[in-house]
Amino acid sequence: MGHVYSIGIITLFFVFAAGACAGSFINAAAMRTVAEKKWWGNERSACDSCGKTLSAADLVPVVSYLALKGKCRYCKHPIKPRHFAAELISGAFTAALFWRWGFGPAFGMSLLVLWFSLFNSLTDIENGFIYDVWAISLGAAGLAARIAGGWPALLDGVLGGALGFGFIAVIILVSRGGMGWGDALLMLGIGGALGWKYCAFGLYAGFLFGGLVVVPLMLAKKLKRKDAIPLGPFLAAGSVVTLFVGNALILRYGALIGSRLGWPWG
Repeated sequence: MGHVYSIGIITLFFVFAAGACAGSFINAAAMRTVAEKKWWGNERSACDSCGKTLSAADLVPVVSYLALKGKCRYCKHPIKPRHFAAELISGAFTAALFWRWGFGPAFGMSLLVLWFSLFNSLTDIENGFIYDVWAISLGAAGLAARIAGGWPALLDGVLGGALGFGFIAVIILVSRGGMGWGDALLMLGIGGALGWKYCAFGLYAGFLFGGLVVVPLMLAKKLKRKDAIPLGPFLAAGSVVTLFVGNALILRYGALIGSRLGWPWG
């Protein structure tokens, strides 16, 4: 708790609020992208059920959902829980990443991974599709940010993107389409931001999380081997978790992969 108090509870609250606002925007952008609607410009938020344009009081992240008891103020139809979930997840993880890294390049890079991964996870869950431009944009933004760390940092990002894309590509080719190329592009983008060491642990954690969820469902006969399962959310979850434990893992297994943390993580 001492570290939390040194940062300041009030500061964490505002960071959470900023993250929740970002989550609200990301969720809206994901929904409209899937629906092939504009999410920029003068577009206004509206109720998913009645289409009523929402006021500012209806759009306070997390708070409005709780205050309205999960129902539209106008038509009383239940609000999709994904709105609340996206805001809460983004807010909580943004605050946690700030607690982990503080202000600086590592926090900024972490937010890139978190927010782009959230968008891609939402679209993958909704329609089983990861949009290439969003996945590649993460890698481009990550590499651009790595310029500040010099050539070693930039090379680390290139190697991370190559590892992420190459690992998934091999699985796709071996399984003859058992996975989608969107997953490969997602890890291309994530790897470009994380660097190759973080990317390696992110891949491991992502498949581990997937196994922990999918295998029990298959044993319970809730899923079949040929059922389509969105892998993007698991890869995203593994990558985000690595943002918290990556340094400890690298130092622990430094004899195998080298103990240098790499910019911006060390």
